[in-house]
Order: sequence, then structure tokens, then C-alpha cells
Amino acid sequence: MIAGGGPAGMIAGLVLARGGVDVVVLEKHRDFLRDFRGDTIHPSTLQLLEELDLMDRFNHIAHHKVVSARLPAPDGSQVTVMDFSRLNHPHPYLAMAPQWEFLNLLAEAGQEEPHFELRMNTEVTGLLWSKHDDDTEPDGHQVSGVKVSGPHGESQIKALLTLAADGRDSAIRDEARLPTISFPVPLDVWWFQVETEGPGTATGSMVFPRLNAEYPVLPIPRGDYIQAAMLIPKGADATLRARGDQALRREVTAALPECTAAAARLTLGDVKVLDVKMNRLERWWRPGLLCIGDAAHAMSPVAGVGVNLAVQDAVATARLLTKPLRAGAVGDRHLAAVQRRRMPPTRLTQAFQRRVHAGLERVFATGVPLSVPRSLERILRQFPALSGVLPRLIGVGVRPEHAPSWARRPPPD
Repeated sequence: MIAGGGPAGMIAGLVLARGGVDVVVLEKHRDFLRDFRGDTIHPSTLQLLEELDLMDRFNHIAHHKVVSARLPAPDGSQVTVMDFSRLNHPHPYLAMAPQWEFLNLLAEAGQEEPHFELRMNTEVTGLLWSKHDDDTEPDGHQVSGVKVSGPHGESQIKALLTLAADGRDSAIRDEARLPTISFPVPLDVWWFQVETEGPGTATGSMVFPRLNAEYPVLPIPRGDYIQAAMLIPKGADATLRARGDQALRREVTAALPECTAAAARLTLGDVKVLDVKMNRLERWWRPGLLCIGDAAHAMSPVAGVGVNLAVQDAVATARLLTKPLRAGAVGDRHLAAVQRRRMPPTRLTQAFQRRVHAGLERVFATGVPLSVPRSLERILRQFPALSGVLPRLIGVGVRPEHAPSWARRPPPD
């Protein structure tokens, strides 16, 4: 049983089902259509789609390719810090695609599998508990399924294993009382869309933060519009909203002068706030329960790595647990093996994000514009090939996961 129909839950369900495991995925919403979910699809996830024979379907989704990212240098010029074209990879770019379309693709692929079932509009309301055979748990209990509320009322689902993929505010994780480490973060994010005003306005393959406004704005090109992220100090949402629509329009116009007319139509109702959190579980599992994706480790939006890490968690989970699940004998050691494999990339990615957060905190505290340190600028200009290092670490990952052979589908003749 998988709680949550996001990237982690859908990928885990699909790969497990292809391995012959009976899977029920529960998604509490009626559909996947939500604004400003993680839309960044990294090279390793694109390669996974290819391994699952889903890349042709993905190519039918309207998406935009981002190849490079630049930051300002202290002298006001730009320096390329990430160049995905330097990757020796079949997909050397970031794909920006609406997450609801990505999830619909996975749902359609899953429903083609006889062992896969997706129940929409069905919410997990609690866990089922039973006596744990060897009493190794402090309270002597294990998770044996879930309580749910759906279109036909309240019910229960018994399961050999419950996967919590219900996001960074996971109710399952809370009920299971799994210990969590939380890290302070200096920022929240205002997300909004700005319409384009002419050919090429939002069709570039490069991302560059705009620093002309009070707070940094990152415009992400999406073809016919810009998805903008304004980085604001932690907890500043209410204060900034109190300044009114005109203040928002002035800020966006300063950051995106090429979109002046569109900025004049923005209202605070168009702005969604992301309450940024960063944490991870010290232990991802209890007998009968495993947390993956954001339920195991809430990530900062820095570098848009959340979807990629969640997908890799899901693949590792399916690869390591399919055999014991089919044998009806998944145990604590199997669940611990998933955490052992996925914890190192989680730690390393969060360490990188915390370094970026420290830089942003200095920007908010001092008002000094965001820029690349001089030492790093000199290195990148002297050795431009190093701009391929971050794409390797972020876009592919320190421990990329690949679809097991039994989950792959050969292309038709």
C-alpha cells in the first residue's frame, strides 16, 4: 500500500507492479492538477523514463529544456556555474514539465499493469497496528495497513508493507513517531507566473537570477510564460502582502522589465507561498512501514532536486523490496537496507543546500547583492569545464538509481 500519488509514490508503484507485487496507490485529491509543484525533471529521471520505455510518452508532454545556469559575478558580469551540455549523458539538460502531466503519464503506465491499482480521492486517515512478532520495537507493535476515507466512506486496507510517500507534511510519519532532524532555513519562496510579451521572452535555455528588485527573482522559462520564484526572508509573507498589489508589481517590473505589461496585471492572489522546510528522518522505517521521498527528507527548492531524489528513493525501494515482498517476507533488515542506500545522497544534497542557504542569509542580512565568490569566479573562468561538476552532482546525483531489468519494457519492433 502506497500513501501518496506524487513522483515517489507513482514510480514506486509502477516499478513494484512490473515486478509482480500487488500495489494499491492512494491519492487524496481527485486529480493531480496543483499549481507550483516541483516541475524540474533531472537527467537521471529522464534516463529512468527511457529505461521504463516511457520517454516517447514524455516527449508528448509540453516541456522546456534548460541547459545552463548563470550567476552574477562581483563586477556585474555573468558567470556560468552550471552547463548541462558538458554532461556525458543521453539527456544533458533539465526538463521543465508540469508535474500533473508527468503524474498522469505515470498513472496511465501503471494502470496498464495487472498488479497496479490507483485510487483517487482516497485519503489515509490513520495507521493500523498489530503486535510485532519479535518485540524489537519499543511499543511492541508494527504497521499492518491503513485507515482510509474515500468516495465510499471509511474503510481499512491491510498490507504487508505501507510506503509513506505523502510528502513533507506526512501525517503517517507523524503518527509513526519517527525521529526527525530539522535544519533552520532563511527563506521562503513566492511562486507566480508571468505571461510572456513577445517571441523568445520565455524560451531561452538558460536560467539567470534577476537582482534588480528588493529580493532575488529566478525566472524559469516555460515557453509561453515565465514561472518566477521570488526568494523572500523566512516568515516575511504576511508583511510583504500587507504592502499591497502595487508593491508586488513594482518588484516584478524591476526584476523582469521585459514583462512590464504582464507585471502590471499581477495581484497578490496570483502569488503562492512555499513555506520552505529542510529536515530528514533519523530512521525512515518501522516494522511494516517505510517513508520515502519528502516524507523521509524535506528538501529546499534550491536546484529543484526534490523530485529527482524522491524518484531515486522510489526506484531503490522497488528494486530492493520486490523479491521479499513477493515472498511475503519483507523484514526490518530489508527496510533498513533502503535507508542505508539512500541516506548518503540525502545528506550530501542537504549539505550543499545548506551552504547555499548560508549565502542567501547573508544577502538578506546585509543587503549585499547575490554573487559568485571571487575565488570561484576565477576558477570557473579559467577552467570552464568545471561548470559541468554541479550538473553531475545535481542532475545525475551521487548515487543514481536505474530501473531493474524486470521493470524494463523493450521497445516494439
